Amino acid sequence: MRTFVSGLVFMLVAVGALAAPPGPAAAGTSRPGHERSLPGSFTWSSSGPLISPKPDAAHPILSVKDPTVFRYRDRWHVYFTTADTAGRWSLGHTSFTDWSEAASAPQTFLDANPNIGNRYAAAPQVFYFAPQQTWYMVYQTGPPSYSTTKDPSDPLSWSAPRDFFGSEPPIVTENKGDGAWLDFWTTCDRTDCYLFFSDGNGHQYRSRTSLAAFPNGFRDTAIVLSEPNRFDLFEGGNVYRLGDGSGYLMLVEALATGSDWRRYFRAWRSDGLGGAWTPLADTEANPFARNSNVTFEAGQPAWTRDFSHGEMIRSGVDQTLTIDPCRLRFLYQGMDPASSGEYYRLPWRLALLTQTNPTC
Repeated sequence: MRTFVSGLVFMLVAVGALAAPPGPAAAGTSRPGHERSLPGSFTWSSSGPLISPKPDAAHPILSVKDPTVFRYRDRWHVYFTTADTAGRWSLGHTSFTDWSEAASAPQTFLDANPNIGNRYAAAPQVFYFAPQQTWYMVYQTGPPSYSTTKDPSDPLSWSAPRDFFGSEPPIVTENKGDGAWLDFWTTCDRTDCYLFFSDGNGHQYRSRTSLAAFPNGFRDTAIVLSEPNRFDLFEGGNVYRLGDGSGYLMLVEALATGSDWRRYFRAWRSDGLGGAWTPLADTEANPFARNSNVTFEAGQPAWTRDFSHGEMIRSGVDQTLTIDPCRLRFLYQGMDPASSGEYYRLPWRLALLTQTNPTC
């Protein structure tokens, strides 16, 4: 399947010393003259594993995967999917002040939240929806679902999931084959919110609703990318606003069927969320992130050859999903190249990519 945040100013209120709600994402930090600062090809440096499974007697987890990451109240927060020895999928959370603390940070399993319980849940995305001053977690319980909270630092505070759709859109049913809609992702502009997702059958979809109606009213579901080889558009997609004003970036996970079958990311650009997507780095020879364009930090072994479902480090926390194109970092899932077996038994770990060839 399937941040470095700076400049968030939290004002203290007189009573209770509570932080004010986060504001909209700040503009990117690109220098003038770099309106289109993304390169046509990318190179990266990877950390070693930063977040690994922490099983306990009630949670024999083998894998942490599909991360969403944000900075809130001077701490990093990561929500993720867990998979255990019985093939059960759920959600987890961890928090720390600095990435050097990530490996030792405690983990909370969201089945302890009575509103979530032991249901199937996977592939979270967390953001602050500023118009409602409410945090949303978008994830899959089968269909696309969401929970809300006023405090995302408390994993036990999320509400029970609600579905975005009353039923599967006909266009999905007609095109998914033996796949299923999955890996749901929300990005909003000034007037509308868009829900992007995959079907595991070579299609990337987009639905929309108005900013005022969100989270209700999603409609106009359409295919925005399509490939005859289902593995070329597989899963793990996400979409970001480029903070330099040059449009939007879409990432979708693929399998390198032309070579080693390892997981990697392809990338496209668009001038608007409702527009067409054009290739940026979308081939095995010129990928967004793959084992061919990633090196490892000094002293780190090449611990993974798969670069799978993750999230960019954002410039803010709000519904615009803004990133700084001059400082790209990506929290991804990888695993030991020697691993094999059933998908849920694969030992995914989380690590951080840092771009080494920015153009600004």
